[in-house]
Amino acid sequence: MRVLVLNCGSSSVKFQLIDTAGEAERCQARGMVERIGGQALVHLQVAGERRAPAVVPVRDHRGAIDRILRALVEDVGGGAAAAALGDIDAVGHRVVHGGEAFREPVVIDARVMEGIEDCIELAPLHNPANLRGIRAAGELLGTGVPQVAVFDTAFHATMPEASYLYAIPYQYYRRHRVRRYGFHGTSHHYLTLRYASLARLAPEASNIITLHLGNGCSACAVVQGRSFTTSMGFTPLEGLVMGTRSGDLDPSVVEFLMLKEGMDVHELDTMLNRHSGLLGLSGLTSDMRELLDEETEHQDRRVRLAIEVFCRRVRHYVGAYFAEMGGADAVVFSGGIGENAPEIRHRVCQGLECLGLTLDAGRNQALSAGGEGCISAPDATLAAWVIPTDEELLIARETARVLAA
Repeated sequence: MRVLVLNCGSSSVKFQLIDTAGEAERCQARGMVERIGGQALVHLQVAGERRAPAVVPVRDHRGAIDRILRALVEDVGGGAAAAALGDIDAVGHRVVHGGEAFREPVVIDARVMEGIEDCIELAPLHNPANLRGIRAAGELLGTGVPQVAVFDTAFHATMPEASYLYAIPYQYYRRHRVRRYGFHGTSHHYLTLRYASLARLAPEASNIITLHLGNGCSACAVVQGRSFTTSMGFTPLEGLVMGTRSGDLDPSVVEFLMLKEGMDVHELDTMLNRHSGLLGLSGLTSDMRELLDEETEHQDRRVRLAIEVFCRRVRHYVGAYFAEMGGADAVVFSGGIGENAPEIRHRVCQGLECLGLTLDAGRNQALSAGGEGCISAPDATLAAWVIPTDEELLIARETARVLAA
């Protein structure tokens, strides 16, 4: 089955065209349309070969998806990986929030659209863009091409109540569904399945801690192949230190800053989501690569502090989850930082020897520019792995699975 995977943001659309037939799943094309609403930048990569970016006027998400479909015909169609519009068997959409209504991927119909709309108040920045992408794909491809929604929150739907409830009056959960939902679910799900494959285990035998470390960061405790608890909560703000998000914070800081700085709720929300994390601590950048270079070249104190706070928070969650799970078999690093920064992996794992995790320095350093493999010492009782995430591949697989069922 040839699946077009769409990930629609507020001003961008990322896409991949994936052939799920057979064991050798192939990404035939990928790319992104960014800066929707003006002179957009269109990126396209076909069979691993990058095309020169094109600048074209794109008014809205429908225009962006139309541009993607035309690119697939013009740049991919007619070649070895022919992808005329009639050859797209299905569309898989990343949908950020499914609330408590959607615990699994679903074929999109009117009822599902209403359910996604009902979750807009939980994800006001993301679900509207996801809906625009669904409507646009439906208009352009027609009703003959089925569409499937794969929810970021769905993998975490297996969390027990004790993991997802906050210790606030229970009435707020009953009235407004205030609880931990978790995000990055497609990434944590993919890592769980991939680790099981590499370790030659059944997925339900996986007891691991997955770390998605990038500009957005989250940790997940996976017990018997299912999400047991995760660091992101009611919104993606909770949990680990991120590129521009603060992560865990004493809620009283909000009121304190409102009084001291005269900030309103919107300004505080913007500060915590866009000007905090690595950027806020360092005062320089949210990019871990730049921070590591700056630390090496200039020994900047705040840069060093930002990196240390980041690594300590990750280590804190690994230790807490290890105890809560009653032990784990492996810690899996992924995301832009987790996959490409051996120095960060080393610092995170310092002090985890008490849990049985000892890194092999050579193995860890060898995976410095992507790649996949075990980086712990042969005698470590808690293994460490690096596994590049592939959320789009998981969405394509789930789309094919749901439609086959």
